Amino acid sequence: MNHRRVLYQAALALLLTAGPIATGCAYQVKPALSDGISRIGYAIQVGAFAEVKNAERLAGKLQSRGVEAFYFRKDSGVYVVRFGDYRSRDLARKSAEKLVAEKLIGGYFIASPDAVFKQKQRVTEPVEPEKSPQPAKRKTGSDMGGIAARTAERFVGIPYRWGGDNVVEGMDCSGFVRAVYNLCGINIPRTSAEQFRVGEKVERSALSDGDLVFFGSSSDRINHVGIYVGNGRFVHAPRRGEEIRISAIEEKYFADRFVGAKRYF
Repeated sequence: MNHRRVLYQAALALLLTAGPIATGCAYQVKPALSDGISRIGYAIQVGAFAEVKNAERLAGKLQSRGVEAFYFRKDSGVYVVRFGDYRSRDLARKSAEKLVAEKLIGGYFIASPDAVFKQKQRVTEPVEPEKSPQPAKRKTGSDMGGIAARTAERFVGIPYRWGGDNVVEGMDCSGFVRAVYNLCGINIPRTSAEQFRVGEKVERSALSDGDLVFFGSSSDRINHVGIYVGNGRFVHAPRRGEEIRISAIEEKYFADRFVGAKRYF
């Protein structure tokens, strides 16, 4: 009996110190989809800039303070900056108010995980489907891959500079795909090498919208990544400060360096 009582007391102590039980979106611990991949929580969105350089400047200022911020173009044509991955709306608000007090940002908008997903669904509805071979079916049965691909295409033509001058060369491409996935509600690792180590391996013949395609000299030396958008094409950030563009995997440069592909939805 004493042995059982000790076990009971230990289990009770563990339960009491484990934190709040998930009872709703605001207090729920973000579930991991797999190793290194999880759902995005609440995010903070700021700015409404007509010029992309102004959005880039704000994102760089936040990044210099250790805030992982990125910018993108909305349907209206204005550029906004988004950052954060908070467990609750209240935590996001407190963080935003702190930045307001420090005069890093002005007004802000808090985006919920559900709002991010619904927004992307709405903007993708008018897009015509790609006329390409039938891709392999996704385990989830959702079209999140298609949403990611269409979201990536919305960045085309934007000069992208991930992290300003304080990030090593090669971070722009992985920062770009991370930003796209963030908008789709998915958190993936930061670097292309880390991104390649997680997710489900996809054969080149089975590529589907939203898959990440990786390039380098070997699987141990990944130096570039892009988002597959159908018909043998992918969207990527070529070099620091250059416009995001669409390229073909069959182009000799990329064909010679193609290492593999991964799927995260």
